Amino acid sequence: MTDARPELPVDESPRGQVIDAHLHLLDRQVVDPSDVPITTVDDVQLDGVEPGASPRIVALLSGAPLWTRIFGGRPRRHHLEEEPWSDVTDVDVVIRVAKPADEYEASWPERWARSEVIGRIPGGRHAPD
Repeated sequence: MTDARPELPVDESPRGQVIDAHLHLLDRQVVDPSDVPITTVDDVQLDGVEPGASPRIVALLSGAPLWTRIFGGRPRRHHLEEEPWSDVTDVDVVIRVAKPADEYEASWPERWARSEVIGRIPGGRHAPD
């Protein structure tokens, strides 16, 4: 008795990871290699969003969407900071990026608070002994 099953087709499509943006990316914290928090993901920039095509992630977008969450609408594009997808090294409970936090524009509120608020407190410019 011979097995008359047909050969299965070989998948020749380019390999990649399928990511559900809502489940895996939005509202996730972005951290640098030293686990320093940078920002949280508020939106995703895609390329190749056409019928029949698989879109690709270009960048993670973050900003201050508080007012739009309260009053509705969407934050203006020029108010959002962009972290390139090519910098992402891992997508898990947090999103890890390759560069230190200070190299991303999204960390400016943290840098500002460190220098203008914490740094003005006596002893705030150095680590505790």
